[in-house]
Amino acid sequence: MSTVTIVLLVILAVLIIAVVALYFLGKKAQKKQAEQQEQIDAMKQTISMLIIDKKRMKIKDAGLPQMVLDQTPKLLRNSKLPVVKAKVGPQIMTLICEERIFDAVPVKKEVKAVVSGIYITDVKGLHGKAPVVEQKKKGKFKQLVEKAQEKAGAKPVK
Repeated sequence: MSTVTIVLLVILAVLIIAVVALYFLGKKAQKKQAEQQEQIDAMKQTISMLIIDKKRMKIKDAGLPQMVLDQTPKLLRNSKLPVVKAKVGPQIMTLICEERIFDAVPVKKEVKAVVSGIYITDVKGLHGKAPVVEQKKKGKFKQLVEKAQEKAGAKPVK
């Protein structure tokens, strides 16, 4: 056998091992995420609150309780997450918001929020109109892809 085929076989073996390892790690992470979602659903409650401010900031700078900082893995302590300051009853609290609803959270409005611990999972408006979420401008490449799909008769990807 030539050296080129040996090198290619070694690379192929390493890639196969990596794919198998990622498959099993993905399954394990998926099970863990499902268990966490069950815990969140078990603890959720609806609370009326006034949203004061919302930002994406580091966990260290967010003003969360020290116990939350201690439980956070060291690699994630510098990552930014969506934080909402809200007045719940007479108390002003710092809460973590779910990423998918962060843009829909209105500022300086009273809302009913589904909360699990310090984690906001859903928000519904209480007074006034629901805020209109602005759509981001599309890049040139995405516009070209949509135009090509439209000409080909396919549905645009959203």
